[in-house]
Amino acid sequence: MKAIGWPFYGKNGIGKSSILKLILKENIEYTGELKVVNGLKISYVSQKTDELKGSLKAFAKETNVEESIFKAMLTKMGLTQDDFETNIEDMSEGQKKKVLIAKSISEQANLYIWDEPLNYIDILSREQIEDCILAYQPTLIFVEHDERFTQKIATKMVSLIKG
Repeated sequence: MKAIGWPFYGKNGIGKSSILKLILKENIEYTGELKVVNGLKISYVSQKTDELKGSLKAFAKETNVEESIFKAMLTKMGLTQDDFETNIEDMSEGQKKKVLIAKSISEQANLYIWDEPLNYIDILSREQIEDCILAYQPTLIFVEHDERFTQKIATKMVSLIKG
């Protein structure tokens, strides 16, 4: 069984991330109309990891996720007890991305929006992330260039083309 995944795909610069930002109610310029249901709880994974810092314990507390669930997700994605003692800013880019994904999976949300979640992620970790998604089956909108991941996770696809 697949997650309810809707990937946006298209050439770089076509507006995939911009659509995600609009859904997240970021203040960007656009034409047209977008309606987002009031009270919709969204969990977001950004492309960027550069603002992550501090301990995993502090990060879990700051982001209001249950630390034990968060760390269990990180373990499923290959982080070790030693990694749990490392400050996030000292982790590799792949580990930082796993922190964002584990935080998102640990959150209770109606909609999960992930912008290029597999940047810096190796094949084994990608498979571990796929397993987590397929086990949990969240409603997920994502931008991703990894076709194998997209085929495994997606139930529908949205193609953006310049008109």
